[in-house]
Amino acid sequence: MADDAEAAIKGKPGIFNTIEIKKKGLKPFPKWTGAMKRFLNEKQKNDGKCKPTARKKCYYQTWANMIDDLRDKGPWKQILGVNKFMNRAPYVVDKMNWGVKDYWSTPGQFFAKYGDCEDYAIVKFLSLRALGIPSKSMRIVVVQDLNLKIAHAVLAIYVKGKVLVLDNQIKKVVESKTIRHYRPIFSLNEEGWWLHRKA
Repeated sequence: MADDAEAAIKGKPGIFNTIEIKKKGLKPFPKWTGAMKRFLNEKQKNDGKCKPTARKKCYYQTWANMIDDLRDKGPWKQILGVNKFMNRAPYVVDKMNWGVKDYWSTPGQFFAKYGDCEDYAIVKFLSLRALGIPSKSMRIVVVQDLNLKIAHAVLAIYVKGKVLVLDNQIKKVVESKTIRHYRPIFSLNEEGWWLHRKA
């Protein structure tokens, strides 16, 4: 998978038929880096098995159990399983959850309160990372939805020369080339970010 991503990054066009311009560092994305820091803290605090009670919910453990259920599956079944599991979650806007216009949440926060498009993409990204898929094979892609005329976020994964899209608005995992109504703005992972321009 990583080799597929490297080859695609060097080639043109890229995700959703765009030119990709690689940028250094993640300083422009404090919401992304903040979510990653909170996730590391969440992992450290929840390393032990949580036992739910009537007054205590184990949101992080729910996520960890899903990962364990998929751990022995092949990559394709893991991708399908993660996408299906996460897409069942209700869509909740950040203003209702957090009182702010835009907030990027961790898996534990997502399972506690659900979330909006980038939260689905983040929890899918971190789920597949936990299952062994490398960061450089995946990107969270922020797009403009040309139909709805709003910003949106999805997860893109490079698999065997194809770019697969995991989208909370689309039930199935699909190839990026089949989606015509998204215009990428930027994409990122743990290693860096890319600016997208029309090919």
